[in-house]
Amino acid sequence: MKDFFYAIQDLFVNVLFAPMDGIKKLELENWWAANTISWIFIIICMAAIVYWLKQLQIFNKTEAEDKSVSSHSFL
Repeated sequence: MKDFFYAIQDLFVNVLFAPMDGIKKLELENWWAANTISWIFIIICMAAIVYWLKQLQIFNKTEAEDKSVSSHSFL
């Protein structure tokens, strides 16, 4: 069981957080490049949120969702 938790630790520390370590090292060499990469990620996330909200607005306008009030059958 102990090896399972060490495997999870290894996955996060050495694999999933590796890009963040790269940005951390880049910041020591070139502050502008590191912040540019961060801003690119922020802009991508903002565009995804705007797209998602527009799709929700379109979905609400078509009234495709069943909004009738009902409870579970066992109540």
